[in-house]
Amino acid sequence: MVTDVCLDELKNIYPFESHYLDLNELRYHYLDEGQGETLLMLHGNPTWSFYYRNLVRGLRSQYRCVVPDHMGCGLSDKPQDYNYTLSQHIDNLERLIEKLSLDNITLVMHDWGGAIGMGLAVRHPEKIKRLVLFNTAAFRTDRIPFSINLCRQPVIGPVAILNFNLFARMALVWACRQRDRMTAEVKRGYLAPYNSVENRIATLRFVQDIPMHPAVPSYPVVEHIESKLGFFRDRPVQLIWGMKDFCFNDYFLQRWKTYFPEAEIHQVEEGGHYIVEDAYEEIIPWMIQFFKRNAI
Repeated sequence: MVTDVCLDELKNIYPFESHYLDLNELRYHYLDEGQGETLLMLHGNPTWSFYYRNLVRGLRSQYRCVVPDHMGCGLSDKPQDYNYTLSQHIDNLERLIEKLSLDNITLVMHDWGGAIGMGLAVRHPEKIKRLVLFNTAAFRTDRIPFSINLCRQPVIGPVAILNFNLFARMALVWACRQRDRMTAEVKRGYLAPYNSVENRIATLRFVQDIPMHPAVPSYPVVEHIESKLGFFRDRPVQLIWGMKDFCFNDYFLQRWKTYFPEAEIHQVEEGGHYIVEDAYEEIIPWMIQFFKRNAI
């Protein structure tokens, strides 16, 4: 099932050519903009490649920006009986880098993109050059906001997420601190792929796959990723953190510091969970300077 999204309505703020990878007759959507070193940008839940639109526009003149939509998200297909688990998302990303012959990759990760990206990294450490982390995690924790935990409950979660799209709608209220950024057009962009009960299936499955206990499918995968994080201490790491994030708060930033004590850190005091939305004008030059300082 392909999302019925009218891209003409978004072309002013999402002016990119769509590409698709065939994954067992399912279409996996991605952007491939610019030339140069590869920046592989990985979104979380409930966003899609739209989240990175301003970074792509600001970086594609110097870098190759590859930005997939995880299966079930954005412009990728949304099958109802799919294995929407962390390991499957990593498998799909692995197929993409194989198809595009990507190497010397800088991973740019947000939210679930952290676990998916670091899952790829532990499988292919030789392909990873740098890490850029925005308000994310790739380790186990029992820290979860009450509102998200509520969405994991058997009856409440499916009704709230599938029937009312509350997970995506509430994110537009809570996740971006600079409220003037959330114009009607931008809100339409975030919500466009999730315009029916069927098209919200991955949003629900991501929430259900949060690794809160060993019975959750993602738990052993995250446990393995966590055990390998120290192997990447020799890579340049940049942490850009919205300090007003209701979900990935300062606790998560401090955890990342224990894994990467030499990381370059930028704290955006008034930034929220959608930190790229809040502060892309600052983030783009920070990233370019970081790449140039760590060019070898």
